[in-house]
Amino acid sequence: MKDNVGIINVNTFSRSTTDEALAAIAIIKKSLGHAPTGYIVDLRSNPGGLLDQAVGLSDVFLERGEVVSQRGRGKGDIERYYAQAGDATQGAPIIVLVDAGSASAAEIVAAALQDHHRALLMGEKTFGKGSVQTLLPLTDKTALRLTTARYYTPSGRSVQEGGITPDIEVPQLSDPDYKSRPRLREADLRRHLINELAVKDDVIEDDGKPDPRFVATPDDLKRKGIDDFQLYYAVQALTRLAPPAPAAVAGGPGGKTGKR
Repeated sequence: MKDNVGIINVNTFSRSTTDEALAAIAIIKKSLGHAPTGYIVDLRSNPGGLLDQAVGLSDVFLERGEVVSQRGRGKGDIERYYAQAGDATQGAPIIVLVDAGSASAAEIVAAALQDHHRALLMGEKTFGKGSVQTLLPLTDKTALRLTTARYYTPSGRSVQEGGITPDIEVPQLSDPDYKSRPRLREADLRRHLINELAVKDDVIEDDGKPDPRFVATPDDLKRKGIDDFQLYYAVQALTRLAPPAPAAVAGGPGGKTGKR
């Protein structure tokens, strides 16, 4: 928790991810004694994991609707996964943090919450791993890992190769090497699966002027005690959504103005 904001860091999608997220929400509410201003779901550097847990974590924050579909080669080879009724956060504002290391199951969650307008995505474009692999046993000691399908978001997008572009791109200014640090994504891999239906992002012409929001240097941030700028920026964004404190009432005893 930070500044009345609940922070849930999901490093991978194991068998207990959904249950642990629900437990984290309960702990946050109990510790504060009330619901937080909002939640940050940190999916940065999350390489993915179990599909059912990606669906489960999305369902934690969604009331209804499709989470993801899995489509194979045949027209009828489609599996759809849906959220069940009930939002564990009762509609609280949510920001999802993503970066180039957010892949596969992490992209499923991020895209589902983005498509349903349930969360605001911040950070950097994701990895772009939208394919499904099936493990086929051959012998007692060998197996074949075969790509059999692709994931599609609720709006019908495929994240394969292109990844997910955040609603607000926020660089990791606290990293001294963030401009030069290499970022490996699916599109950079040799013989990666091509997304024939990829839609290019709208390109905004660069006017050459620095974004005034992102001009601080790592040393500037360090002096302010900020060691994770993306998380800091997300917390500040949610903090601004906090309702204003009630105005003080002047007057006589009991807070009354004395007027009749």
